[in-house]
Amino acid sequence: MISTVLVANRGEIACRVFRTCRDLGVSTVAVYSDADADALHVREADAAVRLPGAAPSETYLRGDLVVAAALAAGADAVHPGYGFLSENADFARAVTGAGLVWIGPPPEAIEAMASKTRAKELLGIEPLGEVTEADLPVLVKAAAGGGGRGMRIVRELGELEGELRAASAEAASAFGDGEVFVEPYVENGRHVEVQLLCDAHGTVWALGTRDCSLQRRHQKVVEEAPAPGLPAALEASLLDTAVRAAKAVGYVGAGTVEFLVAGDRAHFLEMNTRLQVEHPVTEEVYGVDLVALQLAVAEGRALPAEPPAPRGHAVEARLYAEDPARGWAPQTGVLHRFEVPGGVRVDTGYASGDAIGVHYDPMLAKVIVHAPTREQALRKLAHALERARVHGPVTNRDLLVASLRHPEYAGPAALDTGFYERNLDALTAPPPGEEYAAVAAALASAASRGGRFGGGWRNVRSQDEVRAYGDHEVRYRPTRDGGYEVVSPEGVRVVSASPDGARLEVAGVARTFEVTAYEDAVHAGRHRLTARPRFTDPADLREPGSLLAPMPGTVVRVADGLAVGDRVAAGQPLLWLEAMKMEHRVFAPASGTLTALHAVPGRQVEVGALLAVVQTDAQEEDPV
Repeated sequence: MISTVLVANRGEIACRVFRTCRDLGVSTVAVYSDADADALHVREADAAVRLPGAAPSETYLRGDLVVAAALAAGADAVHPGYGFLSENADFARAVTGAGLVWIGPPPEAIEAMASKTRAKELLGIEPLGEVTEADLPVLVKAAAGGGGRGMRIVRELGELEGELRAASAEAASAFGDGEVFVEPYVENGRHVEVQLLCDAHGTVWALGTRDCSLQRRHQKVVEEAPAPGLPAALEASLLDTAVRAAKAVGYVGAGTVEFLVAGDRAHFLEMNTRLQVEHPVTEEVYGVDLVALQLAVAEGRALPAEPPAPRGHAVEARLYAEDPARGWAPQTGVLHRFEVPGGVRVDTGYASGDAIGVHYDPMLAKVIVHAPTREQALRKLAHALERARVHGPVTNRDLLVASLRHPEYAGPAALDTGFYERNLDALTAPPPGEEYAAVAAALASAASRGGRFGGGWRNVRSQDEVRAYGDHEVRYRPTRDGGYEVVSPEGVRVVSASPDGARLEVAGVARTFEVTAYEDAVHAGRHRLTARPRFTDPADLREPGSLLAPMPGTVVRVADGLAVGDRVAAGQPLLWLEAMKMEHRVFAPASGTLTALHAVPGRQVEVGALLAVVQTDAQEEDPV
């Protein structure tokens, strides 16, 4: 019997495994980098071992340090989570070689399936040879790992070499393996996968399908089970292929086989030899705990001959600290307050007051619901996200709510991976009522300075007060009875106002906005607002053509041979930043001359840091 489990991971998945271990009476051990010293997964574990350093290559990708930590803490088993070393056969062998139980598939199965290139060969799928114009578009993919890292769509043959190099660097940083390959890219297909669970006695469970088509940068955002609207014959074919793949390599443990579905045809993508981020939707539909079953299989126990029967529908939304309206730029800062209404499942690695750093994935939480029907599940999840208090950096919360309610997604399932490419502008528009949230924020600020609504004013000023939040300008004036009159936007009657919020009536409908102000933003209801300063800060005045860091991160690459004085073309990639395990390219904003270059590989930069300056052709012609 397993008595103590070390989770060779961090954040949400470590907390998820610890929760099941507590339920089973199994002790837990965390490992942590210096950047994670006070992280939630460290606080929740029974014991924790430091991995010196911050970068994944120094810490969570160091299998030797993780094994040593397990031995030092007295663990007798290791759970790899997902990402990092979860699909590393050498790490699995190191764990078992140290006399520890590996809660995962045999190393031989990992080697056969964790590499997407070898998995395709095993299933008799021919790789794409030399790429020609006729093959475009193609997809560059990392042979190891997942999560969208090391993936690039190539539509121009001349871009292939550079994208291969960039994908390899990103894959090496994320997974410790820079092998990449090229495969045909299927436009706007559906991403469908099959959850497997196998024991060492020959039993293979195929726990239905999941649809993971809502993606950004090839990384899943919303997932659901079962995959809606699949023809019965196609679904049976997917399940059969997944079971064949597992049996072909003597698979043991939890794994997932992924497909790209176009019409009535399915294209094998890969087999992930680990637990998936989206495993909770399968758990909810089948009423199982996949982590508990992983531990049971690792202890040598047999699964029942048949899995439980599925029931209802489950949907999961990934809440990220990122700005979808700014190229999905990851965000950092303090998560001041994080509360989700009851009645839904929340898997997270953060709590109120935790800091979101630059070193790791920006996912804050997964919010999961289960309901009898798909329509009910979507409605319930959207409502829970809308009412959640997520105070801190910009997140994708509003995008998630809008996605779940979008007729293309919520209607009769016509899902595909192009959803965000088609609908992003509409989905990132400010949510309804933001102008009234700005009014509430302005009145709460006024009340905090001058007393509560109805408290009286000794000196009443008749001139308008002005507060601006983003694109919204609010004009109001105090009244002689101690209240407020809103001048603009028009049509707003103030029912009450206090430092904690305001109740406003618009067109006969009254709504309450809870307001909390922090140094970096004001949160009014579900709306995050940034106060606009009355005067421009001289530090914000930048030379035209300045390229500023869109996020905190590390400069990992500068375009080959790039130097001050070079001519650059509009849209030309000049340098690459790595933030939260993803590479982000910085492009020339217009054609012109590079007049300054401050970016140096290895340099850490904060958001807004000056990276380079491009003097545009128009500036050169008219320097005044």
